[in-house]
Amino acid sequence: MAEIENNEFFDDNVYTLTDEDGNEEDFVLLAEGEFNDNAYVALIPADQADNEEAEYVILKRAKDENGDEILVSIDDDDEFDEVSDAFNDMLFDEIDYDGEDK
Repeated sequence: MAEIENNEFFDDNVYTLTDEDGNEEDFVLLAEGEFNDNAYVALIPADQADNEEAEYVILKRAKDENGDEILVSIDDDDEFDEVSDAFNDMLFDEIDYDGEDK
């Protein structure tokens, strides 16, 4: 199983992503981490940030041909499953289902 090394949550980081059709959407950074020398981010649509049941997306940090940082989808199913499991463990471990502090 993947292990996310950076277990920090961010409130103020907003990313504007452009899809393949040129549509832009703002996303809020939930968490980021590293696995196998790659960096990943978990993002939630900004308009869903207050919705506890909203689904998040996971993207990999990469560099484009100019050396600029970009976010790309994870094409390898095994890689995605491992990183997704690690983010799920991290994000849901932070939820206090009993009402008690961890």
